[in-house]
Amino acid sequence: MRRAARLGSGAAAVVPRSRSWGLTSRPDFINNYKKAQSNNGQQASFHSRPKLDSAAEATVIGGPSPLPEVELPDILETPTKNKKVTIGEILERRRRAGRLVAPTAAGCDSGVFKGDSSGKPMAKDMSHHLSYEASIREPCKLKQAARHLKTPGIISLGGGLPCPEYFPINSISLSVPDYLHNPTLSPPEVHPAFQDITIGKYDTHPSAPVQKEYDLSISLNYAQAHGSAQLIRFVTEHTELVSNPPYADWKTCLTVGSTGALEQTLRMLCDSSRNDSILTEEFSFATALETAHPLGIPTFGVPIDDQGLIPSELDHILSTWNPSERDNKRKPHVLYTVPSGQNPTGATQGPERRKQIYDICSKHDLVIIEDEPYYYLQLPPTITPTPTPAPSNTTDFLDSLLPTLLSMDTDGRVIRMDSFSKVLVPGSRLGWLTASDQLVERFLRHAEVANQGPSGFSQVILHKLLDETWGHEGYLKWLMVLQREYTERRNTLLKACEEYLPKEVVSWGVVRAGMFQWLHLDHTLHPDSRTKSILEIEEDIFESCIDKGVLIARGSWFRAQQEVAPTGLFFRVTFAAATPGNMTEAIRRLGGAVRESFRL
Repeated sequence: MRRAARLGSGAAAVVPRSRSWGLTSRPDFINNYKKAQSNNGQQASFHSRPKLDSAAEATVIGGPSPLPEVELPDILETPTKNKKVTIGEILERRRRAGRLVAPTAAGCDSGVFKGDSSGKPMAKDMSHHLSYEASIREPCKLKQAARHLKTPGIISLGGGLPCPEYFPINSISLSVPDYLHNPTLSPPEVHPAFQDITIGKYDTHPSAPVQKEYDLSISLNYAQAHGSAQLIRFVTEHTELVSNPPYADWKTCLTVGSTGALEQTLRMLCDSSRNDSILTEEFSFATALETAHPLGIPTFGVPIDDQGLIPSELDHILSTWNPSERDNKRKPHVLYTVPSGQNPTGATQGPERRKQIYDICSKHDLVIIEDEPYYYLQLPPTITPTPTPAPSNTTDFLDSLLPTLLSMDTDGRVIRMDSFSKVLVPGSRLGWLTASDQLVERFLRHAEVANQGPSGFSQVILHKLLDETWGHEGYLKWLMVLQREYTERRNTLLKACEEYLPKEVVSWGVVRAGMFQWLHLDHTLHPDSRTKSILEIEEDIFESCIDKGVLIARGSWFRAQQEVAPTGLFFRVTFAAATPGNMTEAIRRLGGAVRESFRL
């Protein structure tokens, strides 16, 4: 009989057994928070409390206390239909729970911010996928010691947290567009309504004019590696709105962006000493490839088409894997993929394609790293003659989004990486990871002794913008603005390609997401194809482009298997930042370089 979770209104909480590698048990505030959701607005013990000193309050959302397991009848072997979560439900949960109190270095379990998990199964045990390095990591002793701060009357001389009185920053002021109250979905530069917001050092203090949940005294001090409870609450709720994973014990934690998260994840799952490797698209994100290589983890490419990974090819590679033909590497157990607006090809996996890929990974027991920096930049499939109408409200926007691999994950084998880099500001170096509790716990053990979590500046600014100012409704409206803006940018680039690129040798498709356009040049039509390699022709065109004043990316930079000779000639161009006029001029210059090389 499979155990399932029953979390939510009036239901018992269920947790999996502790794993042998040191999975920490659930904090006792889970029951408090769940009780608050169903007690007619009575607040949980860690919300809206009488004033405590900082040390005592730091454990209000922390402190381990194992909860009982229950065996459920066979009728719950199959989870109930994964119903959608609405913004209204989230706001009602918050109203019942009361003001969040999470002081300096507060521990946090993202599970308390989730809704009802009734009928959902628990994740499968993925411990056999862990590297040796990940399996032996122990919790950070100093951070674990914080649990003792809850002892009444205790005076802490244990932790080296500086006194916020000595922080030389008293406030931070921002001016941001008001997407919550102003319905105009226009870009920031021309938005008619801006509002000024300020973050003070002691905004959470009871003496503050309006007592807030997060301030500089908390955010600029040391913190737990999982990030602040204030921002974790927002990303957990957002994950429910978009994916609502169909198993019970999923968790989130903040990351220092997807590149840093990928490096940690590869070290958590892969071990060169046991001949591990990973699968990815045959053309993949260059930085991801450069992250894996120094770890001694080779990448093997899976053939792609206009929807990305080809499921039959993925299944064939795994079903016929022969270590003697693959440099003695054992059968891969990790797939790294960018399903939406894939970098560099711009390919986007459709709903059925994603389901097929997930089922194949389940069949062969692969962990899926779902890297989705461009997920919200989903674009209409055509530009003429009649473009697909854009969503008019946030409900329609959410409904229009492609299903995530995470939303299909009944096993707990998907590690999804989200980032604010492409949709807010890349300099924030802030994102979040969603996976099963057991994998998030191992990820955090590494973070505790590496980056120790994202910058406090980034966390408090994004919390002020996303949670306190925009809310989920305003943030989704902002994403709708980006979708419209990138649609116009893509269309400008495509029109320039139609006008200036020689279609007899260059072909391209209409990208459905992201910020990249993939160009295929028929190298067999090149006059020097018999005397020059593809790489030599590619280099000649690239250098000619530089001479003409345009920078593009060579397709060979993105090959998953650099040791294998390329079979096609490709270039990647982006419509992310250049002005429409400059974009058009750049494509004109590229067309000139191609014509000269092909002597057209």
